[in-house]
Amino acid sequence: MLRYLPLILKNCWRNRRRTVLTVASIAVSMCLLGVMISIYHAFYLTAPAPEEALRMVVRNRISLTVEIPEFYAARIRQVPGVRGVMISQWFGGTYKDARDPKNFFARLAIEPDKLFAMFPEYSMPSDQRKAFERERTACVVGRDLANNLNFHVGDRINLVGDIFPGKYEFTVRGIFDSPRSSDVMFFSRDYLEQTLPEGRRGEVGAFYVMMDDPSHGGRIGEAIDAEFRNSTAQTKTESEQAFTVGFLALLGNVKALLIGISGAVMFTILLVSANTMAMSVRERVREVGVLKTLGFTPAVILGVILGEAGLISVAGGAVGYLISMGLTAGIGKSPYGGMLPHIPPFQIPVALACIGVACAIGLLSSLVPAVGAARTPIVDALRSTD
Repeated sequence: MLRYLPLILKNCWRNRRRTVLTVASIAVSMCLLGVMISIYHAFYLTAPAPEEALRMVVRNRISLTVEIPEFYAARIRQVPGVRGVMISQWFGGTYKDARDPKNFFARLAIEPDKLFAMFPEYSMPSDQRKAFERERTACVVGRDLANNLNFHVGDRINLVGDIFPGKYEFTVRGIFDSPRSSDVMFFSRDYLEQTLPEGRRGEVGAFYVMMDDPSHGGRIGEAIDAEFRNSTAQTKTESEQAFTVGFLALLGNVKALLIGISGAVMFTILLVSANTMAMSVRERVREVGVLKTLGFTPAVILGVILGEAGLISVAGGAVGYLISMGLTAGIGKSPYGGMLPHIPPFQIPVALACIGVACAIGLLSSLVPAVGAARTPIVDALRSTD
């Protein structure tokens, strides 16, 4: 079919306005599909980074919103293969105007002396780290958050609590760099604990656990959960990536949502492509008759029409994926990006999937009109007035 490529290209460009609009329509649909596939791939199919693979999270088996006793930490440390345990408590609260999405970022109460051992990928000057560990009301913020809200070392951050009612004032003592999105703020859990009434103390949201080997994750998780199986607050131990996805699942069934949107997008592409190819073939019936008169076989005519549809669809898929790369990068930099798993803007499997789906749908949608045109008798084709 390569010998007929010039003819295919000429047919693609014979009606420039329709071709451009078709490519644009497919690109818009594939752009959305590319974002959905990128998110799904990052959430459920991508292997975690080496440092992330060493971490697990222990939370209440019932829900992320139900706390577990602080004294569990000592028993978790006794499990073979556990190198370290750190408390992590979601704070929530409000910074300035809650109606502005820029003011929303993750705020976590942790143990300052364990933060950088648990997250070795975070880097910060040693003097800032010491100041953070030494001062009760100190906090550290990620580089992305500092850039977005113009935070500097020494600035004051005032939060109004909701899960933990009250007014809290923090001093930025450090800004850390991270290979992932860092729209997050960490502060001392001891400071938070001291502000709570007696009845609310001694409870934590989750424990981060550092393992000695990622391959021991299954055994360590089972051992930790078995340790508290007969307790009033049973635990669920999972990978950090699974914990993050579970946090997002509070908004609903994320997997079903992604699959549903992707299915709707593919159906839309199918309709757009089928309508375009039907119009294109219908206006060229007499031309098909001329080609047959010149000796073109039905198989060649079928291949030319399918090639045209495939080429237009691939162009639309490629353009759509390029746009989706920009949107995916924007999601990672958004106010909510700090709570998402790392989503690389460019992923080869996602690019191949987007372009492949676009091509497949283009060929499928053009198959019926192409077969009809190839089977049309010469006399009927030449008599056509369409």
